[in-house]
Formats: sequence, C-alpha cells, structure tokens
Amino acid sequence: MEPSLLGEILSGLMFFGIIGFLLLGFPVAFTLAGVSLLFGAAGMWFGVFDPSNFGSLPNRYIGFMTNEVLVAVPLFIFMGVMLERSKIAEQLLMTMGKLFGNLRGGLGLSVIIVGAMLAASTGVIGATVVTMGLISLPAMLRAGYSPKLASGVICASGTLGQIIPPSTVLIFMGDMLSSINAQVQMEKGNFAPTPVSVGDLFAGAMLPGLLLVGLYCGWVVFKAITDPDSCPATPVPPEEKKGLAREVLFALVPPMLLILAVLGSILGGVATPTEASSVGAVGAMVLAAARMRLSYQILRETMVATATITSMVFIILFGASVFSIVFRMLGGEALVHEFLNNLPGGQVAALILVMAIMFLLGFILDTFEIIFIVLPITAPILLAMDVDPIWLGVLVGVNLQTSFLTPPFGFALFYLRGVAPSSMATSDIYKGAIPFVLLQILGMAILFMFPEIVTWLPTVL
Repeated sequence: MEPSLLGEILSGLMFFGIIGFLLLGFPVAFTLAGVSLLFGAAGMWFGVFDPSNFGSLPNRYIGFMTNEVLVAVPLFIFMGVMLERSKIAEQLLMTMGKLFGNLRGGLGLSVIIVGAMLAASTGVIGATVVTMGLISLPAMLRAGYSPKLASGVICASGTLGQIIPPSTVLIFMGDMLSSINAQVQMEKGNFAPTPVSVGDLFAGAMLPGLLLVGLYCGWVVFKAITDPDSCPATPVPPEEKKGLAREVLFALVPPMLLILAVLGSILGGVATPTEASSVGAVGAMVLAAARMRLSYQILRETMVATATITSMVFIILFGASVFSIVFRMLGGEALVHEFLNNLPGGQVAALILVMAIMFLLGFILDTFEIIFIVLPITAPILLAMDVDPIWLGVLVGVNLQTSFLTPPFGFALFYLRGVAPSSMATSDIYKGAIPFVLLQILGMAILFMFPEIVTWLPTVL
C-alpha cells in the first residue's frame, strides 16, 4: 500500500477514534492528545509519520500563552461571572419582568432581552442558562406560562452568548481565522491581505445576534396572539409600580453603560478586545461594589470559576494542537481538501457540508472542542474557495448555537434540566426548544442568502 494512502486511512480512523472515545465518556482534552499520540505512534511504525513534527508543540503552546488577544478570554469570563455572582443579573431580570409584566408574553420578552444583555456581558452559555433557569423559570411557571414555551425561551436566550459579542468563542475563532486567512492569501500570491481581527468578527456578529433576538421576540408575540393562555400577563401590584421607574434606572442603566463601554470601544476602534475586557472586568467589580455586593467570598468564587473555565478551554486547545499536527502530517488535511474541492456544487456545497458536520458534532462535543478540531482542517479550504472569513466565523457561531438547542443532545437543554423542578417533564423542555431551533435555522438561511447582514458593519467600521 502506498504510504500516502496509508496515512490518509490512519487520519480518518483517528478522527472517528476520537469521537468513539468521547462517546465512552473520556475527558476531551486528554482524548484529543492521547488518541492522536497513539495514531502518531502507529504512523511511525508504518513509516508515514515523522516524530520530529512534535518539535513544534512547545512553540505553539508558548504562542497561545503569550497571545495578547487570548488574554481577553479570562477577563471576559471574569466579567460575566462577577455579574452573575453579585446578583446583578438576577435584579436585572426581575426588574425587566415587572416592566413588561402587564403585557401578554411580557415576561417571555423580558427573559429574551435580559438573555441578550447577559450574552453581551458574559459570553458563557452554561452560566447564562443556569442563572436564567434558576431565576426566571419558577417565575414563569407561577405566572401560568406553558412549560414548553418557558423552557424554550430560557434555552434559546441563554445560548445567545455564543454569537453576541463579546463571546469567548468569537475571540478564539477570530484569532484562528486571522492566521488561517493570512496563510491562505499568501499561498494565493496576495502578500498584503486585508487583516481579519477579533473586532471584525464582533462587528460581523452584531446584526445576526439582533436578528435572532428579533426572531425569538416575534415568536413570543405570535404565541401571545394565537395562544394567550400559554403566556398570560403578570400585572404588577400598584404598590410596586410606585418605585418601578427608579428600580429600572438603577437595575438597567449601569449594566447597559458597561456593555456599551466594552463593545463600543471595540467596535469604534478605541480599544482592542483585550483592553476592553479589562475595562469590563473592573467595571463589573465597580457595579458589584456600588450595590454593596462585592465581598471577599464573591471575589474568591469569581476568581476560582474564571480560572476553572479558562483552564478547561486552554487544555482543550493544547490537546487539539496535538491532534492538528498528527492529522495534518498523516495526510488528513490533503484528503479533506481533495474531497471538498471535488464536491458537485463547489463553494456552496462545501460550506453546507462543513456546517452539517459541525452541527452533528455539536450533539457530542462542546463548542471549543469543535472549533479547535474542525476549523483548522476545513477553514483553509473554504477560505481558498473565496468564502469571506468573517461570514464563515459568524455562520459557524450560529450553527453551533443551533446544535446547542437541538433535542435530544443539546447542551443548553441539559443545563436547564439540571435546574428545572422535577415536576417539569424532560419532554416539555425538548418540545419547547423545537420552535426556536426552527427559528435558528431560518436565521442561518437568511444569513446564508444575504451575507451582507454579516459583512456590512465590519466594512463600515
């Protein structure tokens, strides 16, 4: 057997081997690195893999740890966890519920709007879904909301952190697409390519994020009109209305100013994402202190949670680096390149196939795992086909957000099931998510047909 063919066979077996071990419940980071080392050893045995390729790993790891852009990740995570632990998010949700309570579906609209605001301040899906599930689900059920609609609204709005800036997923994708695009353009003879930054990806994701918020709100309004019993009004008692204006001002304005300061400085070109993330982290502590909720205990819990989440992400990144080297050197990248290039339908067919694979992987893998594994393999091929890198990054984000919602494997559904009362059937959570999955697919179709929704704002800025 020819060495090149044997290497491609090993690379394919390695990919499916990793999926198999993950299904058995092995930790992701160690599975990625461990299975890759095993197949690297097999490649050495058959003479199709050179172990000296591992010599680039130390430089890669040092590059990750000294990458200034990636410093924004722990700072944005700190900002989100601080807003959650200091109960600022809880107060915001309760106040918005009172503000819209007199409307049918008003509580559902409040959850979506607050979900969008939390997405713009946390970027951590699990924390957002759990927080909103603990706070808003009991309130919605007490108000007489359908369990299906309540669970669907919470899961959908909780996953907005995937796409609405400053998403930590977009930070990693922006950094990866920047280097991949530069490499692809140089191979095509363009030695002065237009750079792609994390700020560009943030700008590209703004309108799609608002599009999804609008679709979610539209569905709640539709339910309020066609099925008023599923989302009744929750009138505010007269004694609570007196101080409502002051409460709205106190609960809504400070977080809004913080979000505007962070995102506005990035989109306006005043600050880099790293600089803006430090402003966000300090601002979150200032808001907590202003409400007398900044204590040593809360600060300690926030720092531990930040360190835990950050460590998990970077360990997965390190494991994915081992996989990337072995897969590429065994010939897997060339195999994928040839397969996608030979698809009937060209660029469109290749993009749809990659999106379908990522969607299915979203049932068993976390977002970071998917982008660290799949994006380095497929993005160079798609960008070489002249797919816009910003459009690609936003489509990937919305796609993975959709798989997070899709029954029966969506991670957001598991998060909500963990905090939902035992009286709520799991089937209600699944059925409630389906309309929002269809809305996500509609949103993806709109972005696919009208790429300008993604590319317009970065071009203007």
